[in-house]
Amino acid sequence: MSSSSDLFARAQQLIPGGVNSPVRAFRSVGGAPFFTKSAQGATLTTADGRELIDFVCTWGPAIHGHNHPRIKAAIAAALDAGTSFGTPNPYEVQMAELIVSFFPSIQKVRMCNSGTEATMSAIRLARGFTKRDKIIKFAGCYHGHSDSLLVAAGSGALTHGNPDSAGVPAAFARETVVLPYNDTVALDAALAANPGQIACVILEPYIGNVGFIKPDAGYLQHVRAACTKHGTVLIFDEVMTGFRLARGGVQEIEKITPDLTTLGKIIGGGLPVGAFGGRADIMDQLAPLGPVYQAGTLSGNPLAMAAGIASLQLLDEVKPYARLDALGRQVCTAALAAAKAKGLPLQAPQAGSMFSLFFTPNPVRDMPTALASDAKLFGRFFRACLDGGVYLPPSAYESWFLSTAHEGPAIARACDVITKSIQTL
Repeated sequence: MSSSSDLFARAQQLIPGGVNSPVRAFRSVGGAPFFTKSAQGATLTTADGRELIDFVCTWGPAIHGHNHPRIKAAIAAALDAGTSFGTPNPYEVQMAELIVSFFPSIQKVRMCNSGTEATMSAIRLARGFTKRDKIIKFAGCYHGHSDSLLVAAGSGALTHGNPDSAGVPAAFARETVVLPYNDTVALDAALAANPGQIACVILEPYIGNVGFIKPDAGYLQHVRAACTKHGTVLIFDEVMTGFRLARGGVQEIEKITPDLTTLGKIIGGGLPVGAFGGRADIMDQLAPLGPVYQAGTLSGNPLAMAAGIASLQLLDEVKPYARLDALGRQVCTAALAAAKAKGLPLQAPQAGSMFSLFFTPNPVRDMPTALASDAKLFGRFFRACLDGGVYLPPSAYESWFLSTAHEGPAIARACDVITKSIQTL
């Protein structure tokens, strides 16, 4: 098998930047990316034969670890019947029933193929339902790469120094009002300044794409009340947090009912997937019942549905959330202790199996405070951890993820590597 360096050299000749998603290029942390030939449990095996403890978990879906036998068997069984039909299939119905049972706010759901499709479609639906054009999003919240949402986005846009994207018409951007996260005054002012014009407010209720950030106490409740007051559709983007932080996502934790929710990642069990759902009266505006068009050749693909059904059923069986929270606290506690001993400022916001490390003395509560962290120091930390056999998100502005497969020796070794890496800074 070719080495990572050989594969990257070949890829750079054929694929822009040598990667099919920008953050994978390692541009912000230095060095060249490795290529993975296999994954099992909490471990990636590179094309060079190295074994790495993985804190990316394929950016969220692998809550049960990589290559889980139940999910693998479900895909094999579905594959035996065919890869795609172009007609409705029984898996779609079972998946819809599971999603509705997990998320009480979702009365009806439509499957699609990615988180980007889900958020794009949910916004179109909100505009069609309200007959309004403008939307509100929040700086640092990333909702995929559709045109109206690549304005002050987080995630890879920040990693590469491009908070906006070329190719997005200014006219599209003008319909997007960008506000600071955790600022109730700014939200109230924007809604008042645009009376009867805001179709929806979309946000990651817990941000995962400018690093992991939690809302201030009462903030999400204020957002819900403001949307209700102004007749604005509230969309929770739970592509990352859905099923990962609780059975019913952040909305279960915070006891809030959004009008629409976007989902992805875990409901595909590692295969491409997305979904959006919510109030029946809004969802019934979708074609073929209503005037809002949305479609997809591979939506509800039987392989992805089978994998996702197995993943959701496992969540109900193993009830992992308290265990995952304990693992997250274990990593953050070890990192904070090492930083304190070294005299380095460090913030470690965490909820369940999602968290981030920010090298900054001040609490991180929005995009500016996240960007105040020392990204160059994070790059050195990343490389030290990678040398020690632990793979972190290759960006100072991404959430880390854990899986149930990290329990035991993997988490102990990872904490040791993280501690030693901080000591070298």
